[in-house]
Amino acid sequence: QVHLVESGGGLVQAGGSLRLSCAASGRTFSRFVMGWFRQAPGKEREFVATINRSDGSTYYADSAKGRFTISRDNAKNTVYLQMSSLKPEDTAVYYCAAGNVRTGVAAAYDYWGQGTQVTVSS
Repeated sequence: QVHLVESGGGLVQAGGSLRLSCAASGRTFSRFVMGWFRQAPGKEREFVATINRSDGSTYYADSAKGRFTISRDNAKNTVYLQMSSLKPEDTAVYYCAAGNVRTGVAAAYDYWGQGTQVTVSS
């Protein structure tokens, strides 16, 4: 079992930046592929970024490329999502997830946090 807790969300103006954190407890964090997803009101949950467990290789949704950076600190059991050049369409609840496959498919992830709200004003 892995318990995930996101933090760092908030209200920011368009063009601003936020850094989300996801702290993990329980089973060995370094064994998991970690991902970030988001869900806007009335929309399905969508993939944002994922990072591999060992080599740190990353994969981004097209909407995140060039603006968001996913990273992890296995010593701190934490994964981060640095977001810059934020747009109103980035407004959503952001979730971190843990799984065993580096993929953008939400169903492949076994553990989820409760989410943190990000609101970008125009």
